[in-house]
Amino acid sequence: MTNVDLSVLSTSRQGSLPLRGYLARPEGEGPWPGVVLIHEIFGIDDVMRRHARRMARSGYLTLAVDLYSAGGAKRCVVSTMRALFRGTGRAYTDIETARQWLLDSDHCTSKVGVIGFCMGGGFALVCAGASFDAAAVNYGQLPKNYEEVLARACPIVGSYGAKDGSLKNTAKKLDDALTLTGVTHDVKQYDDAGHSFMNDAPVGPRPLRPLLKISGMGPSPEAAGDAWRRIDEFFATHLSADA
Repeated sequence: MTNVDLSVLSTSRQGSLPLRGYLARPEGEGPWPGVVLIHEIFGIDDVMRRHARRMARSGYLTLAVDLYSAGGAKRCVVSTMRALFRGTGRAYTDIETARQWLLDSDHCTSKVGVIGFCMGGGFALVCAGASFDAAAVNYGQLPKNYEEVLARACPIVGSYGAKDGSLKNTAKKLDDALTLTGVTHDVKQYDDAGHSFMNDAPVGPRPLRPLLKISGMGPSPEAAGDAWRRIDEFFATHLSADA
């Protein structure tokens, strides 16, 4: 597990400078399928690093790209969220840079998936309509033109919590749209889970954590275990060499 500098590749793409990432590498001999991990709104913290290491244990060369590299969360969160809502901008360039970095690596096969959480789930959903081979969308919001975006999407596995008031009916809308467009998918909503239920610890600034807990955000181990199982099975199918 190591920090990596993507700045040289980012320069040629007019992305963030600097651009950094956290790389989690499986044990044993590669090459392995790659996965770009897109963090929550709070950035790459210990929880996101553990998510990356978990993906590595499942056999994926996992690169968590830091969308806040060029200034930290305080300076970058607004512009990053604007890019998410617009469906275009530097954040998407940075995600594509991370995908290309994996493809350029001798340790990566020709298959690369994307997984995102919260804000990152929204990015993963938009990026599913780009060049990835599979996408795991975890409590990510739908883009405004989601039916158009999803019409060209790669296979998607999505996980949502019924107690997540900020994403009410999102799971059903996503499932319906993917069914309509014929995209291979597995979307599930967990009745007893809220936002960020796949995290194994509370996140965000400590003074805000009691409020976040009241709002229904936070770990739900049983739902998280099932969601990870589904992601593992889905990625094993769609990121394998003969997929």
